[in-house]
Amino acid sequence: MSQPALVVTDLVRKFGDFTAVDHVSLEVQPGEVFGFLGPNGCGKSTTIKMICGLLAPTAGRIVVDGLDVATQAEAIRARLGYVAQFFNLYDTLTVRENLLFFGGVYGVPAGELEQRVDHWIDRLDLGGVAGQRAGQISVGLQRSLALAAAVLHEPVMLLLDEPTSGVDPVARRAFFEVIAELAASGAAVLVTTHVMDEAERCHRLSLMNRGRLVTEGTPTEIRALAGGSIWQVEVAPAGRALTLAESRADLSAVALFGTKLQYRVAEENGTGAPEAVAEWLREQGITTGPPKPVRPTIEHVFLQVLRDAPEEQP
Repeated sequence: MSQPALVVTDLVRKFGDFTAVDHVSLEVQPGEVFGFLGPNGCGKSTTIKMICGLLAPTAGRIVVDGLDVATQAEAIRARLGYVAQFFNLYDTLTVRENLLFFGGVYGVPAGELEQRVDHWIDRLDLGGVAGQRAGQISVGLQRSLALAAAVLHEPVMLLLDEPTSGVDPVARRAFFEVIAELAASGAAVLVTTHVMDEAERCHRLSLMNRGRLVTEGTPTEIRALAGGSIWQVEVAPAGRALTLAESRADLSAVALFGTKLQYRVAEENGTGAPEAVAEWLREQGITTGPPKPVRPTIEHVFLQVLRDAPEEQP
């Protein structure tokens, strides 16, 4: 069996008294897309920066393709590809010039560089802007350019920090199709996101909150943590319905999606409870439709994790 592409063990990063990353451990295998799911500020980007060697850990160990980041950073550079959360290539260079430059920096053989640049310009639909300065193209094309620059040298491990931020849904889907192709070719991919449909495309996920990994599993396993049936009912006024539902101790996974209120009822209340909740809301002056069952999603688990998290920093 091949060795893991990435092993992170008890990783800690403190900024003064604040613990941004709190004893994080994970493994990513070759050919796997591993999703880091969590709200903004939970420690995802800080973890990525430590894996890249851009930020020193306070404690813990990071091994990429069998090499220790703390002592073999130079050797690891050729094995890593990194797409930062914000565009970090050269605005004044053209798209093609950026790719030629970064391909050279990462050691792509001179005899292969032009061919690889042409391939990724074509694959990521950058042909129409290849001669334009990178600072003048759209955000979506900048993200595609950043991905192309990160994979020219065929890295073992690809790190993507919210790579589709600011990208429209169609471009985001195309972006993840390329990620799937890279994984199928054997690359390991670690991607941070708080977008639920992106999380569904990962082989495994870890939910992160307040610097800690809360749970880990396949998307199917994560969805199962929602536990039991979730119900949805049309309500008006929606805001007051949400406040009322949140006040009941026998309801969980309470959330509002537009004008639809979702909730899970404690099992001991019996099968008629969803209808009883709707009736109770009507007694409080809320207009409702009939409750309907909803298939649990990763988003339900995500919201539940955030709701159950303690207010204080761990």
